Amino acid sequence: MFGLGIPELLVILFIVLIVFGASRLPEIGSGLGKAIRGFKDATSGKDAIDVTKESKGAEEKAEGQKS
Repeated sequence: MFGLGIPELLVILFIVLIVFGASRLPEIGSGLGKAIRGFKDATSGKDAIDVTKESKGAEEKAEGQKS
């Protein structure tokens, strides 16, 4: 696609390792994965908040547990 092969990717990984350090790479990867997942969810139309009304049986059960 962009003409990036294995040697170029290794050089980029090496530079990232030098700049951020080995200890921060898992944090960066996790954040990147969450961002990609959020982007995919947003483009597929999934709602972040479920606004559907609960069934009446679930409401009565919740009220019974409060007592």
